[in-house]
Amino acid sequence: MGEVKPLYPRSQLSYTNVTGFVVIHLIASTAIFFPEYTFSWSAVAVMALLVWMTGSLGICLGFHRYLTHRSFELPKWLANFFVLMGTLAMQTTPVTWVGQHRMHHANSDTDKDPYNARRGLWWSHLGWALHKTHDFDDKRKLLEYTKDFSGDPFYRFLHEHMFVPQVILGVILFLLGGLPWVVWGIFVRLAVVYQQTLSVNSAAHKWGYKNFETDDLATNLWWVGLFAWGEGWHNNHHAFPKSARHGLRPWEFDSTWMVIRLLKALGLATQIQVAEIQSDGKGGYLTAKVVKEAA
Repeated sequence: MGEVKPLYPRSQLSYTNVTGFVVIHLIASTAIFFPEYTFSWSAVAVMALLVWMTGSLGICLGFHRYLTHRSFELPKWLANFFVLMGTLAMQTTPVTWVGQHRMHHANSDTDKDPYNARRGLWWSHLGWALHKTHDFDDKRKLLEYTKDFSGDPFYRFLHEHMFVPQVILGVILFLLGGLPWVVWGIFVRLAVVYQQTLSVNSAAHKWGYKNFETDDLATNLWWVGLFAWGEGWHNNHHAFPKSARHGLRPWEFDSTWMVIRLLKALGLATQIQVAEIQSDGKGGYLTAKVVKEAA
């Protein structure tokens, strides 16, 4: 008899990832259970600012729309800043994050997709992040998917020393605001940004509506669109991955796109690619095309 191929690539629980995830959330919970030691309004304000800087500017703009899809161009110093902010979100390194996300788009919702939504809500939300899967974590494969930037010395440093910026930030926060700033600015902030990103992989592949006919499960989901800085207009994104703008209809608010527009006005973002709706298509779906805006 021939060998029976498993339905999905074999995965092994990563005790390192599980431990890190649990520890981060346990420390974050002290903000609720021990407020006399960990709460201050200034700490909450710092957390909110850093959620935006590492979540919206770092993950959504830096890692995703810039580094993964090259939806626009930036000066090198500014690109490095945004990618550094993304690294502070602690969602692996730029090379791993971008490599796996490019795998996701190349094989969306199949057994070659790291966060395959057909494996269920738990897997697409968190299960994939708590496991090591050779097909998706192989160093040579990740480097192949990111060969356009993985040789850059700055990105290579972040790949090899991901924790260094986080430790430096933690020390700065402690010196400026003591324990409350560390708890809120590091641990509560990480917990929030994790859920922003993970909800795109899970909820925005299960509930919502579609503007465009695609072969995957990606949907547009309003609350993820708001919560995750415009990333929840996910069907739009899967239909036009190169588009820097994800919210294409008037009610699809995309806060990350607002930042890109500001960067354009300042002369910092150029060669911006956007999808423009042309007309209603077949079966109630829209048609659109990607165009390049003037610098």
